[in-house]
Amino acid sequence: MTNPITLPAPAPSGDGTTAAAKFGWGSVVAGDEFNYTGAPDSTRWSVYNSAGHAGNGTRTPSAWSVANGVATVKGDSAGNTGGMSAKFAQQKYGRWETRMRTNARDPQYHPVLILWPNNNTTNKCAEIDYAEGNEETTKMKFFLHYACGGSNFQTTTATTVDTTQWHNYAVEWTPTSITGYIDGVKTFTDTDPSHQPDNGMHQTLQLDWFPSGAATAPSQMQVDWVRVYK
Repeated sequence: MTNPITLPAPAPSGDGTTAAAKFGWGSVVAGDEFNYTGAPDSTRWSVYNSAGHAGNGTRTPSAWSVANGVATVKGDSAGNTGGMSAKFAQQKYGRWETRMRTNARDPQYHPVLILWPNNNTTNKCAEIDYAEGNEETTKMKFFLHYACGGSNFQTTTATTVDTTQWHNYAVEWTPTSITGYIDGVKTFTDTDPSHQPDNGMHQTLQLDWFPSGAATAPSQMQVDWVRVYK
């Protein structure tokens, strides 16, 4: 896979404002600080080796690298990109926070931080996209999918944010609500009990390709850390 994007600069020395610190979420119970070099830690992550989102392009392990305290996933001009899912914190309820940035990406490459159903098992097509970029590269969206049937069964919000800078994206899932944060600021909440996922969820990190037919510029997503709290 050919991709001209260079390896990441060293991770920033500080975390910025986090929801965890602002709201006192306590100690980290699982996650990855990416303080190693090479491929993603196979004891923590299952790296995708499959067709891409909706069958577009390919998710390949070679798209991922870890260096300088940062995990980087690259997408090239042909739709070769990557994703991976966490083996840790496969739980019902909790708090997840991820520090992420992109380059000045092609609108056809969408960075996504997801809570996905364990074992791909759900009667409600449950999915929590707590940070999802799309063709609007100046916005980051939160999607709560709460029933099968596509966009008719979701709640969502969009927040203007410069994704080329480091930001902390978080989701808090309790028995009574699902709440999203960016840099400790609440951007989403849903308190409808019928919208609750029906089983445990786990973290995924994805750079998905949505081809429009236009030429695609290589793009990347970088993750400084993923942290999970009770």
